Amino acid sequence: MKNHSQKKDSIRVFIVDDHEIFRNGLKLVFSRCKDFEVVNEAGSGEEFLEKMNACDFDVVLMDIKMQGMNGIEAAANAIERNPGIKILVLSTFGEEEFLHQIINAGARGFLLKNVDKETLFNAIRLVHNDQNYFSPELLPFFTNKFLEKQETDDTEALLTRRELEILQLIAEGFSNAEIAEKLFISIRTVDTHKNNLISKTGSKNVVSLLIYAIKNKIINIEF
Repeated sequence: MKNHSQKKDSIRVFIVDDHEIFRNGLKLVFSRCKDFEVVNEAGSGEEFLEKMNACDFDVVLMDIKMQGMNGIEAAANAIERNPGIKILVLSTFGEEEFLHQIINAGARGFLLKNVDKETLFNAIRLVHNDQNYFSPELLPFFTNKFLEKQETDDTEALLTRRELEILQLIAEGFSNAEIAEKLFISIRTVDTHKNNLISKTGSKNVVSLLIYAIKNKIINIEF
């Protein structure tokens, strides 16, 4: 695509969705915000994989159900090729059964297609900043369907007071830098605590860590 650098310091977005009208709608929304720039688009998983090395982008907005290769396969293939790629899934109600596969594939989060533009922008910013986003409406589905059934055990007792503090702040959406500033510790220390939390709870990533913590009532969170 031409003129990929028209918007200085903008977040570069790659849209992958098999509905042209939906892609055009997203492009219109992004065109009205100087913080974002759509640098490429694809109508299928195969097309995305063909184009992903042809331009620089920061975040991929990936549909799940598409003709040919679906978003799950496309995400898994893309992340295998480039583990640093940041994919945010666009979902509709009724597709929840696929979302755990998307997370396991390495996507940074998921949101519903009926989302308002400010929530969309915020989700993209979070993913761009190495954080995760998942629509609160879908949280019950994950906690009920895709976590192994575990009774509340001694996990909380194994966590230090500092780890519990950091876990709560992660749940509230604070970045590593913000947590470090609040607790007067280094960003590296925050990252170490986060890795310890993931290890102690047997989680795969921050998303599953938060779901585990909420399910076992280790943290308090409001939606």
